[in-house]
Amino acid sequence: MPAIYLHILAELLHSLGVDDQGLLLRVGLDPSRLNSAELRVSQAQASEFVTRAIIESGEPGLGILMAREMKLPLHGNLGTAVMSSRKLADSLALLTRFLTLRAPHLRIEKRLANDEAHFRVSCDVDLGPLQGFIMDAVLFGCAFMGSQLTGTPIAGARILRRGPEPHYFPRFRKSIPVPVQFDAMEDALVIPRASLDLSVRFSDDQLAAASRAQCEEALQRLTENAGFACRVRRVIETSHPFPPKLARVAATLFVSERTLKRRLQEEDASFQNLVDDVRLERAGELLTRTRMNLSQVADALGYADAANFTRAFKRWTGSSPSQYRSDAQKAAADLARSRATA
Repeated sequence: MPAIYLHILAELLHSLGVDDQGLLLRVGLDPSRLNSAELRVSQAQASEFVTRAIIESGEPGLGILMAREMKLPLHGNLGTAVMSSRKLADSLALLTRFLTLRAPHLRIEKRLANDEAHFRVSCDVDLGPLQGFIMDAVLFGCAFMGSQLTGTPIAGARILRRGPEPHYFPRFRKSIPVPVQFDAMEDALVIPRASLDLSVRFSDDQLAAASRAQCEEALQRLTENAGFACRVRRVIETSHPFPPKLARVAATLFVSERTLKRRLQEEDASFQNLVDDVRLERAGELLTRTRMNLSQVADALGYADAANFTRAFKRWTGSSPSQYRSDAQKAAADLARSRATA
């Protein structure tokens, strides 16, 4: 799951009086790493966080509250592509093709029935307690998204939900812009076929084409990075404390330490190399985007002291951390000057 969604959920929990930072740390997530459109969090950690969030907030309708918070730009390139489309039909076609970028394991299937279009949402695997939360967030999020795109609730649209009406739903009914029908045969967004021709008020052909191309690239990368090593790296990237122990990562992925090592070896990878890759990436961010001194950077990366960090950084890059920071600052200054004189 994209880390940004857990960041938004954490902010929502904070508004409800829950210690969101403490909760993230208890499930092994680094709060400072979640406000990113690029990083992803393992399903196991996301599920544990959502489960604890519902318990500690006492709010079973967190998925609906999340749906309210999900403004289109928060969905990254997919959100940009959707909101810059010409017609509502174009936006829904993008959502159908690229939903997996934002909600792994979910898919949308379009079916035409009489004068309506059914967009059925289904899940490939059992996500446990995360599934109900995600279905609430996605389906009710689609209702709010329609209002964002067209400027008004879509007349005649409705949401179908499988199963009985949850006990908490009446509190939210009036806030959802379309009717909701429970005990249905499918989880779906239903829209009158005529409404598919509604214009999107943020339409921008050039931006739509560029963002769609970025979505295609991201989908290809997601397919290529479906291996076990990628799953391990995602846990490492968002772990607190950093670097995580191999045992902690193995437990998060529900495998033994021996199995984790074996499966990484099968992909010509190793746990330590993955940790070092993430360390190098983080080191570059800390050296170029913060004013932390070398001792602080070393501590953030899990080194005993600045000397050990410096040796490792030279081994990775051939340059000292101080020289790397100096070169980056000079490059940024040169770029700023060239833009100012352009």
